Amino acid sequence: MNISKKEPVFKTLIEPFKIKSVEPIFFNTREQRKKVLEAAHLNLFLVPAKEVIIDLLTDSGTGAMSANQWSALLRGDESYSGSESFFRFQNSVQSIMEMPHVVPTHQGRSAERILLKTLKPRGEYIVSNMLFDTTRANAEILGFNILDLPCPEFYQTQEDFDFKGNINLPDLESALSEKSVACVVLTVTNNSGGGQPVSMENIKNTSILCKKHGVPFVLDACRFAENSWFIKQRESEYKNVSPLQIARKMFSYADMCFVSAKKDGMANIGGFICLRDTKLTEECKRDLIVSEGFPTYGGLAGRDLEAIALGLQEALEESYLHYRISFVEYLYNKLKQIGLPLVRPAGGHAVYIDAKLALPHIPVSAYPAQCFSAGLYEFSGVRTCEIGSVMFGREKKDGTQTFHSQELVRLALPRRVYTFSHLDYVCEAIETFVKKEAASLKGVKMIRSASVLRHFSAHFEWL
Repeated sequence: MNISKKEPVFKTLIEPFKIKSVEPIFFNTREQRKKVLEAAHLNLFLVPAKEVIIDLLTDSGTGAMSANQWSALLRGDESYSGSESFFRFQNSVQSIMEMPHVVPTHQGRSAERILLKTLKPRGEYIVSNMLFDTTRANAEILGFNILDLPCPEFYQTQEDFDFKGNINLPDLESALSEKSVACVVLTVTNNSGGGQPVSMENIKNTSILCKKHGVPFVLDACRFAENSWFIKQRESEYKNVSPLQIARKMFSYADMCFVSAKKDGMANIGGFICLRDTKLTEECKRDLIVSEGFPTYGGLAGRDLEAIALGLQEALEESYLHYRISFVEYLYNKLKQIGLPLVRPAGGHAVYIDAKLALPHIPVSAYPAQCFSAGLYEFSGVRTCEIGSVMFGREKKDGTQTFHSQELVRLALPRRVYTFSHLDYVCEAIETFVKKEAASLKGVKMIRSASVLRHFSAHFEWL
């Protein structure tokens, strides 16, 4: 009997892992969730995790580690200085980023603060495709002016474009020519506008402009693996190139980067800075020792360094990345079939609902994205995140509010945590919520807020 040696091709996508340990979900009632939401002042960041059925608040540090990562925890070297765990971590980072200097931190926002602080004397502005919340807060506290220059397609939520995360190159050229710029930060993927990727061509041209004007080029690379996968899928010259090689190419254009290892580091805590400049590295280490710890642990336990060292490699595995992006697309396609207005196309780590279009009767001043998120949680137990005027708006000195250009509800998918049936529940919950209750929502009023990162602690009331 002749048996074909050709691999069969199956249409069914399965998770590229087996489940070894499980965590129970507590199914509370709507009446219970209503009380929880009231106690949290309609802010989902203040809702206890045990009261959430499906938690899509963030993908940061919420993923499941692999058996190999858990095993590596046991060999963690907790020496204060020069631990073996640090050197394994450093080797793993350098094998991808290929920069000579690696500075560990306890998480990404610490890496942002330390690196941006060292760059402060170089200029007044930070120019970006779009800074996310903690990066923006750190920059503002340090006294920087922020200039976000996303590409024109960024604002067209209902139009498809392969690389909506790109920076606007003509505007960047003008800014570099006219302003005192400390650095250019390119966020890959662009979390603020739908988890959209940045093309290799855009990264390359950004690097050329930065070199032309003598301005440091920084990658905010917490989702570098997902961005590499999109480049592989959407830029023809990289079709047959591995994600690792693509990542190396991306980093070759940058002078430095900061990374939250809680995303594509596949770990529950940690971050780091990579640099080419020795002098800047020493400045970063001086700050690190005061605020984080000795340069060979940077606020992390040795076991955490071990988990990151393996997680960075696992994040670049093609089987994982194919599953990861397809998992997000599955949720995107099901919600699109329902008729929800989504940021198009699907992003790398999350699906984004355009709340301005989903709740057209609610004005921006009543925070439609925050209203949608709070209402959905009470209705179904699904926790999402507002990416809009609560997060990016500001209160002026006279008490008036500025509002963001977009009102998005982000459904961020933790890595290797949920299954397709969990996503089916999310879709059913959102479809029923929109049909039965969205029209009756009137919005929310912000009654208390902090001056920095107000979305974490703000209080609201229903209108």
